[in-house]
Amino acid sequence: MDLTHISPLDAPLYVLAGMVVGFLVGLTGIGGGSLMTPLLVFAFGFDPRLAIGTDLLFAAITKTGGVLIHHGNHRSVEWRIVGWMAAGSIPATLAVLYLLEHISINAAVIKTVLGVASLATGLAMIYYDRLARKAAASPVAIGPRFGAWTLPVTVATGLLIGVLVTLSSVGAGALGTIALLFLYPKLPAVRIVGTDLAHAIPLTAIAGLGYLHMGSVSFPLLGFLLVGSLPGIYVGSHVSARISEGVLRPILATLLMGIGVKFVWA
Repeated sequence: MDLTHISPLDAPLYVLAGMVVGFLVGLTGIGGGSLMTPLLVFAFGFDPRLAIGTDLLFAAITKTGGVLIHHGNHRSVEWRIVGWMAAGSIPATLAVLYLLEHISINAAVIKTVLGVASLATGLAMIYYDRLARKAAASPVAIGPRFGAWTLPVTVATGLLIGVLVTLSSVGAGALGTIALLFLYPKLPAVRIVGTDLAHAIPLTAIAGLGYLHMGSVSFPLLGFLLVGSLPGIYVGSHVSARISEGVLRPILATLLMGIGVKFVWA
């Protein structure tokens, strides 16, 4: 699909798509890639590589704003943990980009990875609530789960997330958050979110630039998605206080798992 000349009739649809995803992100905190890439592939018929590449840069830009808010207002980024995660994810991202450029990987394989990532994200959303409640109810502060092994386990976790995000654009948000909550159960929720956002920025930016180098990014599409997403995130974040996450998260988790099944068995 050639997006260098987007029809005036199509442009509002992309803006609307960005607005809907932005609203849901602001409402629930779910990473945009979990919703945006499947929407671009299924609803608009984009090639999976183009959808992933464009969404990665979309995520890098939107998450940068989130980190500025978290670190500027709350000082909620654990930069040491960000560095450990990046020590695994960035080399993994570069390796996957090299393979994508030099080895032919067909669309069916990429769709399967997208499906697995969507399924994992849906399951993670459900498990996150359980872990968060358990950590909040603990009468004592819980240290890092793996003790002296925490650093290498964190690096290995970053590596796995780097592979998954680069191949699918899915996982930097929900999977990164659940991984941090599992590894560091004593961290407050605001610090987990801020740390995950900070780690996701270089990961999605480097992966997105890699897809751009391969010609798999559409700047017109990216622009329209951003135009819609920014007001969507603003409205969603303000409405979120009035809607229970206990209702929304299971619904969206089920939706993501359904999307995953669709990708895997399509």
